[in-house]
Amino acid sequence: MAEVNVAQRMWRLFEPVHAVTYFAPASLAAWEDAGLHGYWRGYFAGRAAPLGPVEAGPVVGAFFGFAPAMVARALPDVWTRISPEKALATRLDGARAALGPLVARTDADELTELAALLRSAADAAPVAGRVLGAANAALPWPDGPVASLWHATTILREHRGDGHVAALVTAGLDGPESLAWRVSLGGTDRAFYQRIRGWTDDEWDAAADRLRARGWLDAAGAPTAPARRAAQDLEETTDRLAISAWHGLEPAEVERAATLLAPIAQAAAALLMWPNPVGVPDPRAAATGAASAAGRPR
Repeated sequence: MAEVNVAQRMWRLFEPVHAVTYFAPASLAAWEDAGLHGYWRGYFAGRAAPLGPVEAGPVVGAFFGFAPAMVARALPDVWTRISPEKALATRLDGARAALGPLVARTDADELTELAALLRSAADAAPVAGRVLGAANAALPWPDGPVASLWHATTILREHRGDGHVAALVTAGLDGPESLAWRVSLGGTDRAFYQRIRGWTDDEWDAAADRLRARGWLDAAGAPTAPARRAAQDLEETTDRLAISAWHGLEPAEVERAATLLAPIAQAAAALLMWPNPVGVPDPRAAATGAASAAGRPR
């Protein structure tokens, strides 16, 4: 299997395991118990906590697709409600609570083996130029295979996401343009992405106009052939930038990790939103490896 396909395949398996921290009831309850009421406070606190008590600016840059005004509503105010240190502990507690029942029937030795394999991949992932990947990789490894498994998937996810952002920037796209482009390609809804990323109607429409000006949308808002080719190029670039993490494992070890991770990813998928706003395909689908994820936001 080509290396870029390995990167894509592994993303489809580790992303659902990481994503329980944003969607699983146990994870959401952990934020409520910590005193953060309202979904977005927990989201921004948990994802930004590895960066320390930052204000909105660095998060606007690192998260890419969110409107600055939306980020500014959460940060830095959230740090008056919870410290980054407590936010890190809370997100880990929530991930443990969410994943624990999902791996209860997994052989203990196999779970330990899987955690070690993914840790090796995460440790091999280069972090220069990857802000969120580097910030998570700098955190101490938690105790226990469940927590270690989740932490490894989080490093791998943010490492890949940083590369995806680099690919979007290289393609000359900004946040709302990337979303308007993605929506034009189908499979998702403007109102949904506009709401969860905080862009106004005027901002979205202006982004669509810029895409028309570069020949990526037609007059009706449908994607042109160049836009579709660019979407495929973008995903292939993201895969190429993500493959370096898997150089930390032998091919047989990557295959073993995929085999052990697949049932956990499928179990985690039951706790997620579908279609998933990250764009990862549902690992429960029979043809997981065939579905295209081109151009999807991270």
